[in-house]
Parts: sequence; C-alpha cells; structure tokens
Amino acid sequence: MIGDEAQARASISEWAGAAAIDKLEMLAAALRVENDRQNLVSKASMDEVWVRHFADSAQLIAHVPRETSGPWFDLGSGAGFPGLVLAILRPDESTVLVESRRRRIDWLAAMTEQLDLPNCEIEGKRLELVDTRKAAVISARAFAPLPKLLNLSARFSTATTYWVLPKGRSAAQEVEELPRNMRKMFHVEQSLTDDEAGIVIGKGKIGTKK
Repeated sequence: MIGDEAQARASISEWAGAAAIDKLEMLAAALRVENDRQNLVSKASMDEVWVRHFADSAQLIAHVPRETSGPWFDLGSGAGFPGLVLAILRPDESTVLVESRRRRIDWLAAMTEQLDLPNCEIEGKRLELVDTRKAAVISARAFAPLPKLLNLSARFSTATTYWVLPKGRSAAQEVEELPRNMRKMFHVEQSLTDDEAGIVIGKGKIGTKK
C-alpha cells in the first residue's frame, strides 16, 4: 500500500523517466494555483497530491498489458485524473480526455499545452456527442454508476478493450449488481492508494441496452 507522498513519488519513479517526473511536478504546481480559482479537487487532497491523484492514476497502467496499443479514453476527466497523468506516463500512446464542463476543458487544454503532450486529445463535449471510435482502454473516475457508465461507453468498446474503473468502496457492490452477462466480464482489484477502495477491471465489448 502506498501510504505517503514519498512512497507515491518513489513508486512512480521506479518506472517513469525523469522527464515524466518533471511534468508531474509542473502539474502539481499548476494544480495548486488553479485550485484556488476553481474547485478542481478537494483542498484536503492537495496535501497528498502524489498519493491521491498521481499514484492513484498511475496504478491503472499496471492493469493493462504492456503490448496494448491504441487510444486510452478517460471519461469525465475533470481535473485530469487519471487522464493527464496517463498521458504523461504513456507519451507514445494516444490519450483522449472526455470532459463537458467548460472551465475544466479550458484547464485540460492549458495543461496539455503547458506540459507539451501532443499525444493528449481533448473531447470537450458530453460523452453522448463524441463520435464513435474504437478504444483500446477505457477509464473513468467518479463519472457515473457502473451500469450507466458501461451503457454510455459501450459503443467505444471492442472484444479487446480493457476497462479500468476506479470505484472506491462501492466497487464490489456495483459489479455484483450488474446483469449476469455483464457481471462475468469484470472483477475487482484492490487500490494501492486506499485500503478501502477497489478498481473494477474487465475486458471485452459491452452490448448496449435495447
């Protein structure tokens, strides 16, 4: 379990290069400034930004096979977690941030430019309005209840799409409440940053509701 800022930084530094760490430092500094202008994240979490936002986001990569190639869709990116962190740590792969709130869109655009992330694309609209295309990976943090999330994003999924969905304390319950044909696609892994939180992991295409 990652318990403090030093452990969080060390865990990311084990496999991320110096350039990525520098960009995360820049992101942390910018986040502190912007959070005084708009409530991007809780003020309490700013004292543990490496644990609560950076390591919490970075841990998702471990649940996707290294050879996976293609766009990683992050739904409801908000302040950029996990999306911006994923774009920093996966510079050779496309990351698509889906966010509909104007001030959040502006923030994500500014960070994409400031951090020099040409691999990061922003879809500044509601998910329902995003053009359909195939996603290699789909993530979402605090976006919607699991059934609604899966139904809204089903059209982006394929037989080889990976799902990595941080769900906090409700992870196991949300999987258990899925229809049986969907439930068997998913399981829950323990979060490394919160001993009471889980991450819903799955693979495959979701059929939309009729």
